[in-house]
Amino acid sequence: MPKPRVVATRKFPADVEARLAANFDALLNPDDRLYDAPGLARAAAGCQGVLCAAGDALGAQAIEALPASVRMIATFSVGYEHVDVAAAARRGIKVSNTPDVLTDATADIAMLCLLGAARRAHEGTTMLRAHAWVGWAPTQLMGVHVTGKRLGILGMGRIGQATADRARAFRMTIHYSNRTRLAPALEKGATFHADPEAMLAHCDFLSIHAPLTPATRKWLNAARLTRLPKGAVVVNTARGGVVDDEALIAALKSGHLAAAGLDVFDGEPKLHAGYYGLENAFLLPHMGSATLETRNAMGFRALDNLEAFLLRNATPPDLVSPPS
Repeated sequence: MPKPRVVATRKFPADVEARLAANFDALLNPDDRLYDAPGLARAAAGCQGVLCAAGDALGAQAIEALPASVRMIATFSVGYEHVDVAAAARRGIKVSNTPDVLTDATADIAMLCLLGAARRAHEGTTMLRAHAWVGWAPTQLMGVHVTGKRLGILGMGRIGQATADRARAFRMTIHYSNRTRLAPALEKGATFHADPEAMLAHCDFLSIHAPLTPATRKWLNAARLTRLPKGAVVVNTARGGVVDDEALIAALKSGHLAAAGLDVFDGEPKLHAGYYGLENAFLLPHMGSATLETRNAMGFRALDNLEAFLLRNATPPDLVSPPS
């Protein structure tokens, strides 16, 4: 019996591609070329599965263009806003994601962004690489102290909790807002705010870990930024669209915010041009999950789903449901 055919939209880690090729008739993408909707439809001809990744444009139009043979889309990501799940459901196409495997790696990057922004790491490395450092000075690159400060976390899921655990090592006081309050064992003494706006006044640092939904799009806007204490630091490792870029840039320019540490951007890879000239913006290119161990785990989780459905006719363990 022939193996089901699966098209990979991107170049994936070697161990992931090896397992994909072992269990499926795999159409790989060694040049990592980006598919548009017509190109993906052509590449998926005769395929039963699509292994995609964050950033792939799998909106309604692209899904409608997929050949009738496609039965499943497995995304190499936790977030799945790039896949129109409702459009896939109308076609009878299953969609899965990769939860639970990038918590620690993303929490590590959140702390890197927090520390990098607070301690002016971008300015320091730029000074060195430009051969502009003339030696230590008493007032040089004075940043924001981290130890003992208040950290507010918007979205206290697995990554938010892991970030809080790391912040406690810096003796930070944790405040959080979440759709539901955590059990005391998970809360670990953190202060819960049912209203996220009420939390903002208690945030020397604000770390965003909320998903991108219609309710959270541009949630951190100009009005909410003014509720943060002057000199606060904003960190975002969740989704760029949760932040109003114009408002954040204005707050950084005005000095209301001391700094921001950002690993994600609205419309990435085309981030708002206003960020480039800001010395108090510590910017990373969506590196949250970028460790070999994590990317392999993501790929293996995606393959677990494809193998369950296409090889064993079982329900994918990480099946994503269309919006109700």
